[in-house]
Amino acid sequence: RGVSLIPTKFGIAFTAKFMNQGGALVHVYTDGSVLVTHGGTEMGQGLHTKMIQVAAGAFGIPIEMVHIAETATDKVPNTSPTAASMSSDINGMAVYRACEQIIKRLKPLKEKMGPKTTWKELIHTAYFERINLSAQGFYKVPDVGFDFTTQTGPGFSYFSYGVACAEVEVDVLNGDHQVIHVGIVMDVGNSLNPAIDIGQIEGAFTQGMGLFTMEECVWGDKDHPWLRPGSLFTQGPGAYKIPSFNDVPLEFNISLLKNAPNPKAIHSSKAIGEPPLFLAASVFYAIKSAVSSARQDHGVKGPFVMDSPATAERVRMTCPDFLTKNLAVPLSFRPRGSW
Repeated sequence: RGVSLIPTKFGIAFTAKFMNQGGALVHVYTDGSVLVTHGGTEMGQGLHTKMIQVAAGAFGIPIEMVHIAETATDKVPNTSPTAASMSSDINGMAVYRACEQIIKRLKPLKEKMGPKTTWKELIHTAYFERINLSAQGFYKVPDVGFDFTTQTGPGFSYFSYGVACAEVEVDVLNGDHQVIHVGIVMDVGNSLNPAIDIGQIEGAFTQGMGLFTMEECVWGDKDHPWLRPGSLFTQGPGAYKIPSFNDVPLEFNISLLKNAPNPKAIHSSKAIGEPPLFLAASVFYAIKSAVSSARQDHGVKGPFVMDSPATAERVRMTCPDFLTKNLAVPLSFRPRGSW
């Protein structure tokens, strides 16, 4: 078995300054319902849910009254890519700013009607008072933009931090491994939605496990002469392996760092998505730690190279025993993919 502890520090911003902007369009209807359109694309990461929460929180209404219109450039033009873990930051602030405009217009009327006025009563009256109940919000990330010509300027708005500890068990005879335990602490500021953020951490870590332990491309090249030159051997699930249910750690504990607000993002939150991915390197180094122990059991000491991803082939051939000795496999042997 092997154990490894790995930290990460991930910069949050688009490296292209012009991309650090977001837009939103918010409509309030006479029945009090709200329709939000923003520039981000929902792909299962929970972005729409967070935007609904931002709008509902701004207006002080239940989330059931807020609806999302699918992203479309006829509603919010010139959108930035849904990438770099920035979508909640830029679109969330754009939604919030649109809501602020409507709240500002409603403020005099609300003061006139009194504190016991319900949201639906307020909006119904506002319509007949001819108050604009629609607003377009825009946000640009301040104090960011690295100049690649002068090599100066802030490259990131802020950083997300995390740490992971992994324990693995390696079968030195066939190179297989099992992740016994993983513990993660992630700094997400004041989380917009802890359930979504924990899911993002689980997904990013599992994706990282694929990156560091199994996903490898093998092409027909000089190191693989039995393949047609230029052909990709590792295509499809039969040859290109990604993490499955059986690869999930047997014990998977995730904690969100408490009392760590981030003043540079919506509601003091922090970006999530890509930042936890590198933490899966803890699995790679735990495997290497276990292999190191196995090598010492066979009298082989000192540093050694184990390339990433730590496939079963690489792990097995890095563990010396009577089989590798009888086959005259040198200790420096490094099975390689096409890279």
